[in-house]
Amino acid sequence: MDEYQHPPNAPGAVPEPAASSPHADSARKTPGADDLAQAIRRLARTSVLVVGDAMLDRYIYGTVERVSREAPVPVLSVDREVAVPGGAGNVVRNLGALGVSVAFVSVVGDDQTGSDLTGLIGSQPGVEPWLLVQGSRTTTRKTRYVAQGQQLLRTDREDTSPIHPKLAERLLRIVRDAMAATSVTILSDYGKGVLSGDMPAQIIAAARTTGRPVVVDMRGIEYGRYAGADMILPSQYDLARFTGTALNTDAAIVTAAANLRTLHGFGAVLVNRAEDGMTLVDEFGGYHLRGAADIVDFSGAGDTAVAALGAAMAAGLDFTLSASVAMVASSVVLGRSGISVAREGDLLAAINPQGSALRKIVSLEAAASRVEHWRREGRQTAVTVGRFDTIGADALRHLAGSRNAADRLVVGLERDTPTQNQPPEAVRAAQLASMEAVDLVVMIDSVNPAELLHALRPDLLIGPQGQPGAELLPTWGGRVLAG
Repeated sequence: MDEYQHPPNAPGAVPEPAASSPHADSARKTPGADDLAQAIRRLARTSVLVVGDAMLDRYIYGTVERVSREAPVPVLSVDREVAVPGGAGNVVRNLGALGVSVAFVSVVGDDQTGSDLTGLIGSQPGVEPWLLVQGSRTTTRKTRYVAQGQQLLRTDREDTSPIHPKLAERLLRIVRDAMAATSVTILSDYGKGVLSGDMPAQIIAAARTTGRPVVVDMRGIEYGRYAGADMILPSQYDLARFTGTALNTDAAIVTAAANLRTLHGFGAVLVNRAEDGMTLVDEFGGYHLRGAADIVDFSGAGDTAVAALGAAMAAGLDFTLSASVAMVASSVVLGRSGISVAREGDLLAAINPQGSALRKIVSLEAAASRVEHWRREGRQTAVTVGRFDTIGADALRHLAGSRNAADRLVVGLERDTPTQNQPPEAVRAAQLASMEAVDLVVMIDSVNPAELLHALRPDLLIGPQGQPGAELLPTWGGRVLAG
């Protein structure tokens, strides 16, 4: 049976051009840090339509301490499991993290995975999901087994056949309606059947009629199916396959991308070059954007890039500035482990590392989001609380010891009261935030951190024996550590 599932309401560096391209044109304006900061602040006021393959990404985290006696394989002792939207759903997650209003059109199967995925997507603020259900179809699910930060195995369950023709007709009608309420359309094609056949051509034709730009992120080399799109993001690997030549230099990549742009009438081509960054080719020629300085994990960085690019184009930014924003966002995620998202604060910190310390001072809600992100990465979080009127040797030892006990440290800093004649809370917070051992600072109303602990659910609470809130930790498997 087919029906709608429509839940209610449901650190990189500033991109700079690499060596000048032989195709470069002096008409291009190279964006600076101020240009990027202004651009980033405009993203949250945009609206984007995403059409593509939704999937469920499951992560099973644990530890490996022995090898099975049954076979020479590691035994994973499971600690926890996490499920997040993947594929086009991860593009939606990244747009939501940037504050963008999103309409999402996709197809799921009539199975438990489809139901779980629908619930996850529908619960995201600012997202209007239109998920069609195709009976007997298997919803794509990727399960990753991770130990000590390393992926041991991935298993996939999926159906990559084209969606049913009648369903495709209904999907196209929804897409046309959604275009009227959004500024840019992103097509996220993972080859799972939603954007099969002539669906891309029909969507691009509809976008032309409504005057909406189209951004394409696809797997494979059938670029002609997306002819006329405003921006397409091929990988360097796929572009090399398409041309049949090794693309070992900047000039070779620019030439190949320029030929692709001309061949299929693309407005611009943005080549994803992994650790080497990105290369933009448009009417002004080639423009190279440096990659992230420190790469931890490539997972999800492409989805982050296309989300930021689409939001930037929805904000009316030109190709150069849009690509630069995408590179900053991608760099943020490349520096993290596991599937992550880049928020406005992350992007602003990436282009202004000197000011990043003060961005450690966050609200309780923001801290809870960051701690959940760390938890998904398999990182442990410790919390310590106090006034920290002076940062002397004892305080420094306490903070360093607290940070060494876990992967991340959150400090609950007691607010000022009218009777206290001590350094103001803003000064104390800034002092703490400037310390390498401290990852986040959250203001609390009193030395009793119950609200903070309930929101963060940390692995460790560090402080004196019998401190307020210590009794809460065992309820979620946390521990109290004297310090």
